[in-house]
Amino acid sequence: MFRYVPVIVASLALAVTVQAGKFNKKLNIGDPAPVFVDLEATDGKKYSLDSFADKDVLVVCITCNHCPVAVAYEDRIIGFVSKYCKPGGRIGFIAINVNNLEADRLPKMKERAKAKGFNFVYAYDPSQKIGRALGASVTPEFFVFNKDRKLVYMGAMDDSMNQPKVNYLESAVKAALAGKTAAPAETRARGCSVKYEKK
Repeated sequence: MFRYVPVIVASLALAVTVQAGKFNKKLNIGDPAPVFVDLEATDGKKYSLDSFADKDVLVVCITCNHCPVAVAYEDRIIGFVSKYCKPGGRIGFIAINVNNLEADRLPKMKERAKAKGFNFVYAYDPSQKIGRALGASVTPEFFVFNKDRKLVYMGAMDDSMNQPKVNYLESAVKAALAGKTAAPAETRARGCSVKYEKK
């Protein structure tokens, strides 16, 4: 009977791996945060992954200007940051735009950030490297990394654009602060497709 134990263990391990990357085919839960360096933001500063080294949790949001879904989530993001990302707090937040359409470039990002009163870092990555490294496919899409900068959640902010009942992002952040993996650890993000350029 013991000859089947390794097979069962291997099967369970495979099941966990498949579950982690159900929607995102690039990352698995537990993967390290992709490194980004010197991304210019709407506040005139440049940000790297190390800019958030003092934070116990880092939320990375891939978003943009032109997408109606991304625009619809701006107030929710502002509310989340106001509640969880206070100055000197344990949670960091950076929104990164990787689209290179005219409406999504840095000058328009600055206009949007000022008009909406963004209270978070809104950075631009024209190389699109961070979006590709994260396996981001739509805007907005959220990634939560713990203190060790290991992925604990990826996907949508909540369960509905209209009347959300479950806020996945809040639950994930609380789990990360407690040293746990979020449940669910992955959801399907909703939004406009990221406009990746052909290599």
